[in-house]
Amino acid sequence: MLRIRSILVLALVALAGAVPGLRASAGPAGIVQVIDADTLRVGGATVRLHGIDAPEHDQTCRRADGREWACGAWASREARARLEGRRAVCAERDQDRYGRIVARCDMGGRDIGAMLVAEGVAVAYRRYSHDYVPVEREAARAGRGLHASRFVPPEAHRRATPPRPEAGSARCRIKGNIAGDGERIYHVPGQRDYAATRISERRGERWFCSEQEARAAGWRRAMR
Repeated sequence: MLRIRSILVLALVALAGAVPGLRASAGPAGIVQVIDADTLRVGGATVRLHGIDAPEHDQTCRRADGREWACGAWASREARARLEGRRAVCAERDQDRYGRIVARCDMGGRDIGAMLVAEGVAVAYRRYSHDYVPVEREAARAGRGLHASRFVPPEAHRRATPPRPEAGSARCRIKGNIAGDGERIYHVPGQRDYAATRISERRGERWFCSEQEARAAGWRRAMR
């Protein structure tokens, strides 16, 4: 029994050392669903990836030729293509003000945060960590992803977003629906199922004034 315990301790230490800053603490594990490029559902838990920040879904960037492109929606698609449906193991570090687990997550032996920053899908979130700054600098030198264009840092974009309207106003039209399996999905005007979706606040469903607010609360956008 002592030998088995020693092996387990060594394995945890090795895991913590394999990813800089990863603590051997309990956290969610399971199949990944992408909410956006820095927020995931892992095994049913909402996880905000530690140390990285990604453009908001409605954010745009500007290419070298002056054209704007929907870099926020692109980042979400890129994250989904890389992560959706695969298994991840996370080490919890904190909880944010929205109640989401803040964690480092590993997928197939790779740190997910480092992978997204290295490919220019997200940037280092210097306000909370400098772990990914060297990775971001290399991605910027190579002109990968977001770094092939001029963009406002996601945090600055959020600060510039107009204040949230009062609940019940004409602008708060996004429907946060809870599916039968407990999954939280939001519908925006114009989507196929928007008109048929009914909101029951008694069940924990709610209205949102922006997609940013819905994602921060742990809802993901409906596919249709």
